[in-house]
Amino acid sequence: MAALRLASSITLCPAAAAASPSSAAAAPRAASFACAVARGLPSLRLAAPRRRRGDLGRPSAAGAEAAAENYATALTEVAYESDSLDATVADMEKLEKIFAEEAIAEFFDNPTVPREEKTALIDEIAKSSELQPHTVNFLNVVIDNTRAGLMPQIVREFETAYNALTGTEEAVVTSVVQLESQDLAQIATHVQNITGAANVRIKTRLDPELIAGFTVQYGRDSSNFIDMSVRKQIAEITSEFEMPSVNLEV
Repeated sequence: MAALRLASSITLCPAAAAASPSSAAAAPRAASFACAVARGLPSLRLAAPRRRRGDLGRPSAAGAEAAAENYATALTEVAYESDSLDATVADMEKLEKIFAEEAIAEFFDNPTVPREEKTALIDEIAKSSELQPHTVNFLNVVIDNTRAGLMPQIVREFETAYNALTGTEEAVVTSVVQLESQDLAQIATHVQNITGAANVRIKTRLDPELIAGFTVQYGRDSSNFIDMSVRKQIAEITSEFEMPSVNLEV
């Protein structure tokens, strides 16, 4: 796959030696990624788009979408070249949950927070989530470019690329309580039979308003919907008993 190049360059390598927080703070982060060229590993050029002087606002929706797609494409290339697509998508699912908390992104994108503190949190996330080395490097690039707020979008873009490369159908299963693994396996088999996909990835969500049962969303933009919830059944029963209003003259 061709290397992706964005504005100013930082090299991201699939596997890098672990660096201590102090060394990371002492030298530019770009230097830690220069090993990609020396090792002959795929090199990617990443950077935040140039901002006009005085532009302190968030990027536009179109700009954010384009940036997220660029970062995701870069990570996809590294994961593909290093034969670690499955491990990387697992990493991104973990990061999706972590960055669902807006306070995390705000912390990383805050220019007043010392880099040492950000590095310490990155190290903690990497260790507790058991992230791949290239995923940690990628996270550093995103944070150095103050793009932590785009992580949810980057995850979605990466998952889209992953699904396309691996022939995977993604299905979102929403239930009141976490379903058992065998139940999720049956749902995955059902979705696979419907779509003919080579693989099915199940993502789970909880929604107490369903009362009981579950729903399944799959297909392009989650356009296909299977509703097996009690909420739907109650709505159907209620609609059957709805009577048209009649005005009685006295």
